[in-house]
Amino acid sequence: MRETLIRGAAVVVTMDGTRREIAGGDVLIREGAIAAVGQGLSSSGEVVEARGCVVTPGLINTHHHLYQTLTRAVPGGQDALLFGWLKTLYPIWAKMGPEEIRVSAQIGLAELALTGCTLSSDHLYMYPNGARLEDTIDAARLVGLRLHATRGAMSIGESAGGLPPDSLVEREGDILDDCIRVIDAFHDPRPGAMIRVGVAPCSPFSVSRELMRDAALLARDKGVMLHTHLAENDEDIAYSLAQFGCRPGQYAEDLGWTGDDVWHAHCVKLDGSEIDLFARTRTGVAHCPCSNCRLGSGIAPVRTMRDAGVKVALGVDGSASNDAGSLIAEARMAMLLQRVQNGADAMSAREMLEIATLGGAAVLGRPDLGSLEPGKRADLAIWDVSGLEAAGAWDPVAALLLSGPPKVKHLFVEGRPVVRDGQIVTFDLPRAIEVQNRLARRLAG
Repeated sequence: MRETLIRGAAVVVTMDGTRREIAGGDVLIREGAIAAVGQGLSSSGEVVEARGCVVTPGLINTHHHLYQTLTRAVPGGQDALLFGWLKTLYPIWAKMGPEEIRVSAQIGLAELALTGCTLSSDHLYMYPNGARLEDTIDAARLVGLRLHATRGAMSIGESAGGLPPDSLVEREGDILDDCIRVIDAFHDPRPGAMIRVGVAPCSPFSVSRELMRDAALLARDKGVMLHTHLAENDEDIAYSLAQFGCRPGQYAEDLGWTGDDVWHAHCVKLDGSEIDLFARTRTGVAHCPCSNCRLGSGIAPVRTMRDAGVKVALGVDGSASNDAGSLIAEARMAMLLQRVQNGADAMSAREMLEIATLGGAAVLGRPDLGSLEPGKRADLAIWDVSGLEAAGAWDPVAALLLSGPPKVKHLFVEGRPVVRDGQIVTFDLPRAIEVQNRLARRLAG
């Protein structure tokens, strides 16, 4: 029987129903699940000493474009708004293929793991030169993180009035056929699943209304979730009004894109009626504050959404618009921006940790994750608060967002180590970095 005891943590942050924080706490892991949480626990299995550490549930990332780790800090896109940024990068992305998609995903997932993430979604919406969704899935299996892969798509190219070049769009029938293929091949609906698959047309400005409607019907027939971008910036709102004669919230509702099985990225520009719609329908939001800052999109009304009952989680977004992929840094930025917008008491460190854990589990439909309590899956992060960044901190839990550390000491997914002593242990990360840099140089010409 596979068993691990995390012993003697400074604090175990359970995120259970009463939000217990256990000083001098232990966590017992058995066969991939949490067997017990408390003090003075014992085990005949491996013991991991956690003295001077804070133990949290694994953080959950609900929006990413992992392939974009290959296009960080591209000069032409550094100071552009969303639409101009996309027009700069589309031709570069069109040169990618299976190796680029796979290696970039390894790099992005490793960065997430080192910053506390145990489950990530990914929105892959272009498939140039033979790339397929399983290139990303293979990377997740290698790294050892859970993945909610979404089969994205673009179907309206420039010649038809869309934003992407025609070379990156697909026929809508082919898109739906491939959605069925990847769901049947890879989606695991069971509790504890390492891989799930969703359906994710890219955005209202790159697919037709018919594809959005058909994708929603297909996803519900297959019992999988739906994901897209929505209301990201003022350009997005103007496009919706000009092309569809309505705001993004109405567009989503008309096409079947609200409900407990739907989550939208960004939602920076939702108005009050749209927030009420999302709360009423239990539609989720992936908040991506660093990307929203980088592209000048604005500050999402997270405080208002939370107060209204909207499910809100965090997303690092793609590494071409962040350009980092640290989930703990994303949580810090989200907390700070809500304070800028609403006052210093608008968002506490503990509420943001809740959004980063339980919030992500709720948005992605994972009641088996998000907290440390018996019966939940054993996804947890161990943060060393005895070092430089937290030196002098009176509250080690709040220090995770207020000061640091920026990376985990250990990370466990399904009870298995992915990070030990600050190092990825599941694959050769230095070698992957070498390959990534070679591929980036090739893309740059």
